[in-house]
Amino acid sequence: MDPRHVRDLLARAPLMARELPGFGAGADPGAAPATPTELFAAWLAEAVEAGVLDPGAALLSTAGSDGRPDARIVALRDVEPVESAWVFATDAASPKGVQLAQRPAAALTFYWPLQGRQIRVRGDVTQAPKDVSLADFASRSPASKVAGLVGRQSTPMGALPEWNEAAERAGRELAEHPDAHPPGHTVYALAAHHVEFWQGDAGRRHVRLAYAQLPDADWERALLWP
Repeated sequence: MDPRHVRDLLARAPLMARELPGFGAGADPGAAPATPTELFAAWLAEAVEAGVLDPGAALLSTAGSDGRPDARIVALRDVEPVESAWVFATDAASPKGVQLAQRPAAALTFYWPLQGRQIRVRGDVTQAPKDVSLADFASRSPASKVAGLVGRQSTPMGALPEWNEAAERAGRELAEHPDAHPPGHTVYALAAHHVEFWQGDAGRRHVRLAYAQLPDADWERALLWP
């Protein structure tokens, strides 16, 4: 495909050109839930009910020591309402793990096209205790465990058969040692200080509701111009 056709392809698939749900009562800051985790849980439940694919997939944005941004998709593992923290996991030796060690702050972005909804979460990141990381790995599917034991995330690979061989070795290790785990598997918690909920609209009358954490840990809610 000629890259010069990209503009034409985009014109054939305009954004938001479909019926979308409204924001709901939360569009009034005074009627919105007191915390962003409450509204996130409500929107997530609606996404699951609507059949949104991979609603737990989130774009994790970080920056390394050079200050340059980086981003990739991770799986949301949980949300902790007391700490207002969004939880995910990765290997501490992976690029994102290294970047989080250098600069322990990040952003998570969720986008659910079926509903035209976007959620942005920004805050500081901390590592969970080792026992929490071990319990998280133990709860994973066999395929996920094998992938974790293979490791070497983001390092060069010569050919695809190398992955199959490494996965077979990891599978045998897991069969012989069910409690085996990669030493770098780490659970991270992003404690939010700013969360924004965005509801798209076919007529471009998008609705944006922002939560900003106050010094006393309460949340200030405000509508933003789209």
